[in-house]
Amino acid sequence: MHGPLNLNVNIYRSIEVPHYSALINRNTGGRCDVSPIFEHPDAFSALVRDLLAPIVNSEVTAVAAIDALGFVLGTALAHQLTVPLVLIRKGGKLPTAIDRESFVDYSGAEKVLEIKNGSIRSGARILVVDEWIETGAQAQAAAALIERQGGQVIGICAINIDDRPATRGLASRYHCWSAVSNTK
Repeated sequence: MHGPLNLNVNIYRSIEVPHYSALINRNTGGRCDVSPIFEHPDAFSALVRDLLAPIVNSEVTAVAAIDALGFVLGTALAHQLTVPLVLIRKGGKLPTAIDRESFVDYSGAEKVLEIKNGSIRSGARILVVDEWIETGAQAQAAAALIERQGGQVIGICAINIDDRPATRGLASRYHCWSAVSNTK
């Protein structure tokens, strides 16, 4: 059993790692393409290691990954932590009993996230992972789904979390960190 994570919710932390940061294609017309990181095993391994560094001594009982590229990261993090992976899907993807949470994304579009009922055990300590957090609305929706099922969000991580008022609001509620920084 690992020791508890220091949950200072006022911390917004970013670890600058030029090696894989340089692989991110930022010239794609509004969205950054992080897939080149996945194509370089050494860079991907370093990214996973860095995303896990703040929680090495925590008691994570599951990783919740947000559709779609969060699934890639979440699978790797859950594997390294040897804990279950919970998938948080985009609306309309699950053929079973679900809980839904609506939010407005970075582009102003109304979106929905879904989770299977019973995916989170009461008292579970959950690490939420997504590939990129622009406004924090999607991560906040994921956290709401987890908390409604009785889980505790102990951290939210991503390759990047933009430094904006909305994401600072997310970080005031949850322990958030990213592997690279991108100020907006």
